[in-house]
Amino acid sequence: MARPVTLFTGQWADLSLKDLAPLAKKMGFDGLELACWGDHFDVETAAQSKEYCKDRWKLLSANGLTAFAISNHLVGQAICDNIDERHQAIVPPQIWKDGDPEGVRQRAAEQMKKAAQAARNFIEAKPAPGLEFPPVVAGFSGSSVWHACYAFPPTSQDFIQKGFDDFAKRFGPILDAFDEFGVNFALEVHPTEIAFDIASAHRALEAVKNHRRFGFNYDPSHLGYQGVSYVKFLREFSDRIFHAHMKDVWWGHGTGEVGVFGGHTSFGDHRRYWDFRSIGHGDIQFEEIIVALNDIGYHGPLSIEWEDVRMDRIHGASESCRNVRSYDFVPSGVAFDAAFEREKP
Repeated sequence: MARPVTLFTGQWADLSLKDLAPLAKKMGFDGLELACWGDHFDVETAAQSKEYCKDRWKLLSANGLTAFAISNHLVGQAICDNIDERHQAIVPPQIWKDGDPEGVRQRAAEQMKKAAQAARNFIEAKPAPGLEFPPVVAGFSGSSVWHACYAFPPTSQDFIQKGFDDFAKRFGPILDAFDEFGVNFALEVHPTEIAFDIASAHRALEAVKNHRRFGFNYDPSHLGYQGVSYVKFLREFSDRIFHAHMKDVWWGHGTGEVGVFGGHTSFGDHRRYWDFRSIGHGDIQFEEIIVALNDIGYHGPLSIEWEDVRMDRIHGASESCRNVRSYDFVPSGVAFDAAFEREKP
């Protein structure tokens, strides 16, 4: 069968899971990638209570839905970032507390460790067997050197290396905790993270000594508008694609007033060089992605992260689900020209 199509619930956290689950089924999804905010998935509770995990599954199953991953992006962002007032709006109060930057970073790291236990408890509570791969926590890392991505004042490689060393110091113990529970961490390669293109993704892997629990949550949209080959990314990291987001984007559609850095404009501003689009309305070539995913043997879900400020989200997510199903296909198990061979006498 083709891959299951799931909905990442991060952009739907204004709805309770009780309300979102039947809506997701109505829109055509097979399951949900549960965000660890809103009321969709509570890391602290799931890490301590298998009953809570069973209750999540009861709600999903009652609506004919499954799940394969949880996503802890918001807390993850605070692990390596230079903390400021923006982070208070995205992390839980128990992570923020007094807002002391190092305290926030350390508390975020400890909560990410708990996410490994939470993901293990959640997947073990699954009422029916699913795809055969380790549980996944997708998320962000933050970065102490993202602000220096443009090299002025002059930025030395020693300066940048300190950022990767900081990432390794903070994520090394997290990845060891993930290994203890047999869970994979999938970093979404994305501007503002320690890895935002192919080169920085290699450097991040090297920083954590190719830890077996560190891989990527593939999202072509964050690569395409930068000019990075989103198909080459899959082939370059074929054994590290732990999860896959489907999200579209267009670029080169603005007025020429705003470049790839965004010009401090808001999404949907007609002047922007790039913007996220509903799947099928942007410039990402999804068939090339499916071919590459088949070639590298990725059998996991295709999780739609729906973001398009120009479109009603129920219409857009429903259409995106249909489009992704139309793009996906099962690879052939035989050579196409095998039928030409004549039976030998």
